[in-house]
Amino acid sequence: MRIDLPEGQRRASFADWRQVADITAEGFADDPVNRWMVGTPRGIQSAFRTMTRDLYIKQGFTFLAGDDGATMWAPPGSEAGLGPLARLRFAFGMARYAAPGAMKRALEIGKRMAEHHPKEPHMYLFTIATRKSGRGKGVGKALLAPVLAACDRDRVPVYLENSNPEGNFGFYHAHGFERITSFPVGEGGPMMEPMWREPR
Repeated sequence: MRIDLPEGQRRASFADWRQVADITAEGFADDPVNRWMVGTPRGIQSAFRTMTRDLYIKQGFTFLAGDDGATMWAPPGSEAGLGPLARLRFAFGMARYAAPGAMKRALEIGKRMAEHHPKEPHMYLFTIATRKSGRGKGVGKALLAPVLAACDRDRVPVYLENSNPEGNFGFYHAHGFERITSFPVGEGGPMMEPMWREPR
């Protein structure tokens, strides 16, 4: 898929994995699902570092808007997952930096997300995040725009899991996403809201 990036954005290279992950961790520091699952800022950072380095920056689409924002996507038909070494790295990070029980909660969330993930081909928005200093400046909207434009051009739907429905529903809905359903990420955990966007 050809994605035409505006001035100020670029596709991240492998050398950028730490920057992408740390922007994402800062953006998700107050996210209800990540806080419930991981429990500590360092644990959230560790999880995103593994997912960025070992999955999305290698096999997906990963973009930066300066040092203000970052986003990670999986293309249609992607069956990518963490390999054995990356899974060990993820588990080590959870054991070292996260709250007790984080790995068990992460596995449960992964299972529930997989149960709701659509089977039909789509672009998957894994994360979109801005640093605290970049909020309120249209960075998120600017990061979404080129990928949504490419999906509209190629008639590809887009899927995401909204891990902060109260805070983010309006943003996603304004960009054409509709709520599919909602489910708790675990016993006593917060709600996750899968959302779907048809091409326009």
